Amino acid sequence: MRTTIDLPDVLFRKTKALAALEGSSLKDVIVRAVQRETESVAARKRKAKKTPFKTSHIRLKDGRKLDLTGFEFDDLLG
Repeated sequence: MRTTIDLPDVLFRKTKALAALEGSSLKDVIVRAVQRETESVAARKRKAKKTPFKTSHIRLKDGRKLDLTGFEFDDLLG
């Protein structure tokens, strides 16, 4: 798919220079960058879904522990 993007001049020159150093096209460098970004965002979302916040104790500033065993957090929303 074709699209048009506006890049700051400095970023465009750096990207064009990188492409030249690698012997690849500007398009290839941009496609790789977009792929990396979308894959890292997807990976962070997957990780966030797999590791929900679970704790039964919260450590207070003075070092004491607040025991939340059996506390229903959903009750706060009700």
